[in-house]
Amino acid sequence: MTIFLENARIIDPAAGEERQGNLVLDGGRIAAIGDMAAPKGARVVDCGGKCLAPGIVDLGVKVGEPGERHKESFRSAALAAAAGGVTTLITRPDTAPAIDSPETLEFVMRRAAEAGPVRIRHMAALTKGREGREMVEIGFLMDAGAVAFSDCDNVVANTKVMSRCLTYARSLGALVIGHPQDPGLSAGAAVTSGKFASLRGLPGVSPMAERMGFDRDMALVEMTGARYHADQITCARTLPALERAKANGFDVSAGVSIHHVTLNEFDVGDYRTFFKLSPPLRPEDDRKAVAEALASGLIDILCSMHTPQDEESKRLPFEEAAAGAVALETFLPAAMRLYHDGTMTLPQLFRAMSLNPAKRLGLDGGRMEEGAPADLVLFDPDAPFVLDRFTMLHSKSKNTPFDGTRMEGKVLATFVGGEQVFAADARKE
Repeated sequence: MTIFLENARIIDPAAGEERQGNLVLDGGRIAAIGDMAAPKGARVVDCGGKCLAPGIVDLGVKVGEPGERHKESFRSAALAAAAGGVTTLITRPDTAPAIDSPETLEFVMRRAAEAGPVRIRHMAALTKGREGREMVEIGFLMDAGAVAFSDCDNVVANTKVMSRCLTYARSLGALVIGHPQDPGLSAGAAVTSGKFASLRGLPGVSPMAERMGFDRDMALVEMTGARYHADQITCARTLPALERAKANGFDVSAGVSIHHVTLNEFDVGDYRTFFKLSPPLRPEDDRKAVAEALASGLIDILCSMHTPQDEESKRLPFEEAAAGAVALETFLPAAMRLYHDGTMTLPQLFRAMSLNPAKRLGLDGGRMEEGAPADLVLFDPDAPFVLDRFTMLHSKSKNTPFDGTRMEGKVLATFVGGEQVFAADARKE
């Protein structure tokens, strides 16, 4: 069916601009964009002057299949993504067992294909079992459909093993996604070290652990010439090293989670475990520096780092509780905080949330131009609401740090391949 989206505030991250206009969706792609009339027989959707942007490409989503389906299934994750304006999920391999063989990858690809209604692509582990000892069959996994390779927060501590992985990945053009942390310093840490950690009596880790881990990986990237993406840069001290790596011509990119640019260490408050993340939340100075780096483009990608945990793993003393938070449905409204406080424009945000992750992974998306996939999100950046995690979230797990928080920014409709896969109840056509 041809769909005509009229009276839209079009957010174009590639051009870095906003403009009023209409779109024609046909054959799963954007057929026309501009100031034109509706084609005969098209379904007309009045956007009401609200924002229309490329669908979010979320790099680094945890889904519990296989092994932890009770925390999040492909079906529940896909429904949550559609409700949050996320049209493409890039899932992580930190499952049980890890996605470290073509057979396991083919299993999750079949499960994802059955889930609908959004696009789902998959990373594979970098080492077998994510144990940091033996490299996976990178070539076979790429042939099976893996878009990147990562051991996630199980840092490959053995430098020789990591160098071999990067060398082999370089020969195949594979993207390696690292978690820049020194594993020795980070072991057992629950928060960022400092006065706040001392007052709360919690084990902390210095921000230098991130800098040291990143420096190690950059030395190996310089040695091997591999394609590398740092999944989360959260500290101001790491930013000069990232800038130098890019200036030296390394094929390096970096990301940050939405929680690390909208929350800080004080949000942990009185041991609130929904705010326990990996890496831990940082001081406000770090949060501001990282947000500014995201706005400038030094940090390329903003992601949800969606990590579902059940109530039993969160309702524990802070030090013992599992790390991570769900974020597929709170990603866009949380990102609107950066828009409303003037840190970033909407085109800058969607450059980081849609265009850049699609380009880094070689995917055909994140663009607002004729011929681009009709993966779109219609949203109101100013609509206020108070989040109730039990009644408003589609995710099986409800471990969001934004429960009870007043937020701004509502997804009104989501389109994938020209098909509407989500519509807010209050939206009128």
